[in-house]
Amino acid sequence: MDPSSYRPAPGQIPTSPGVYRFRDEHGRVVYVGKAKNLRARLSSYFQDLAGLHPRTQSMVTTAAAVDWTVVGTEVEALQLEYSWIKEFDPRFNVKYRDDKSYPSLAVTLDEEFPRAQVMRGPHRKGVRYFGPYGHAWAIRETLDLLLRVFPVRTCSAGVFKNARQVGRPCLLGYIGKCAAPCTGKISAEDHRALAEDFCEFMAGRTGPYIKRVEREMKQAAQAMEYEKAARLRDDITALTRALEKNAIVFGDGTDADVIALAEDELEVAVQIFHVRGGRVRGQRGWVTERVEDVDTADLVEHFLQQLYGEQRGEAVPREVLVPALPADTAALTAWLCELRGAKVELRVPQRGDKKSLQETVQRNAAQALNLHKLRRAGDLTARSLALQQLAEALEMETAPLRIECYDISHLQGTEVVASMVVFEDGLPRKSEYRRFAIKTFEGQDDPRAMHEVLTRRFRRYKSDLARDAVTDEAEGDGVENSGPIDPETGKPRRFAYPPQLIVVDGAQPQVAAAVRALEEAGVVDVTVCGLAKRLEEVWVPGEDDPVVLPRSSGEALLMLQRIRDEAHRFAITYHRAKRSKAMTASALDDIPGLGETRRKAVLAHFGSLKRLRAARLEQITEVPGIGRATAEAIVAALATRAAAPAVNTATGEIMEDDDTVAVVGVGETDEAVPVVPPRQEPAGGSVELAQP
Repeated sequence: MDPSSYRPAPGQIPTSPGVYRFRDEHGRVVYVGKAKNLRARLSSYFQDLAGLHPRTQSMVTTAAAVDWTVVGTEVEALQLEYSWIKEFDPRFNVKYRDDKSYPSLAVTLDEEFPRAQVMRGPHRKGVRYFGPYGHAWAIRETLDLLLRVFPVRTCSAGVFKNARQVGRPCLLGYIGKCAAPCTGKISAEDHRALAEDFCEFMAGRTGPYIKRVEREMKQAAQAMEYEKAARLRDDITALTRALEKNAIVFGDGTDADVIALAEDELEVAVQIFHVRGGRVRGQRGWVTERVEDVDTADLVEHFLQQLYGEQRGEAVPREVLVPALPADTAALTAWLCELRGAKVELRVPQRGDKKSLQETVQRNAAQALNLHKLRRAGDLTARSLALQQLAEALEMETAPLRIECYDISHLQGTEVVASMVVFEDGLPRKSEYRRFAIKTFEGQDDPRAMHEVLTRRFRRYKSDLARDAVTDEAEGDGVENSGPIDPETGKPRRFAYPPQLIVVDGAQPQVAAAVRALEEAGVVDVTVCGLAKRLEEVWVPGEDDPVVLPRSSGEALLMLQRIRDEAHRFAITYHRAKRSKAMTASALDDIPGLGETRRKAVLAHFGSLKRLRAARLEQITEVPGIGRATAEAIVAALATRAAAPAVNTATGEIMEDDDTVAVVGVGETDEAVPVVPPRQEPAGGSVELAQP
């Protein structure tokens, strides 16, 4: 789109600091930026296109509108920019994403008996984290050494609960690598103190603790308690070995994050070393596409926003060492200080150990970028080639940048579900995935199910368009308002963006059903094709024979297969979840006023549904928490639902009513399980045996 068509009048743009958003024709946010002077910054985007960087050209021609929000300070602009980038995921902003989830050593101080474990994912409140580490085995190796000195709990909640019930600790308790709080060998207060000592040691305050153990060892030797002295000696050896795994890089016990970048015209690699107590405690790395026209200083600013945006307290170190200072260093430093709650220094090291370590980090970044290029060489080219081949094979005018694929899954016509997966620029966009439960019929009819799913998908899309048109006409300003963005939440609506290509899992019947649904919805600018599994044939509407993709179009066929397989995986997952839920349904589930807790109380009181059915109303009201109205509802529900025959799942034999004992447990059935035949293949899935 020509940027001049949506350029605001210069007088409309304020000169205040603020954050701005460029949106495309569907209302989707494609770029978020901040500026000290909004008028000066936005005017720079609307100059002659020939004078803009190619990436900026692509952004302003993709956009169809721009809006902005004025803020009071540059720190507020930083916070709002980070929030919008996280919320809208703009395609033209540099986004640093881990290619894997780095593990950390976590201590759950929010529990009564803190547990040390390997943990991935976002940080939880009340949990103390150390790391991240490059490998989980490195954490387990370090933890195994330290458990000799700090025998904190490491078992799961289930193992801990079972040990408390039976009164015996697990193996770690017997070999001295757990203080066994589950059996009362150590009180909750003493165990928490042990966990806090462990955290202090991992945080780098190691010297005082080792000296204390050495004093205790000498005192034990002088008192001729030689066994205790030997044990303390071995503890010191274990602590020393654990410390040797983390090299000392700063002798003054500095807490710092050391950051370095390696970049070229297309991509940027970032490496960060986490130094705590003068030792390297963890390392992380990212590689991202360079989709913005920004220099090294701007890349550093974007990275710091995304690295520390969710962090608080000690997770933000006292020093952040970077290769270049951002333009808004003062605002960024103030923001980091606010996150930490204390002073944070942001600077470029000039000499000494810190400069040397940053050079080491920079070499790691350069190596990571080279490895990434070797591993991903041709990936972008292959995706572009596959999309172009698809466009040629299906006679499309342009390459399909958004592809939606649909699959139906069921078991002999039961629990019929469908999936919708979305690929943009040849890559999965999982936030746009949707799933459907078929509502209008029961039984096995894949074309009919496909017609229902696509009808629902595009009926919702068209209704949103119509509602937006009415809203815009009523406001009378001639400007598109929310588009596919929900004005109440600020997030994309469920079916906000139409695809260029729809792929259905199946042959001509499914394709015809999809085309009929689109025609009924009034959608005319979407191409449809089907991919049949048997011979991987591509079917197009109105053709009796499939399209044969030539051998030279291998990339296109591979992409279709990946999309179809992803749709199948997503559908099968949903189908299995619904089937499992149906198999654990209870006669008591839908009774008004009878929740999970009271349902378990009723079953525990009577022992089985047979005894509950035979109970009188007065007997049911004897259960704590069950009033007369609820008891009457239970009697009525059980009277209208006949008991199903129970099955011994090990032998397959039908049990007598006297053998049917209600199971009281989360996720288990309290109803006799009906006989289920061996699981057959859900439409398009792998074969497996049924688990009732």
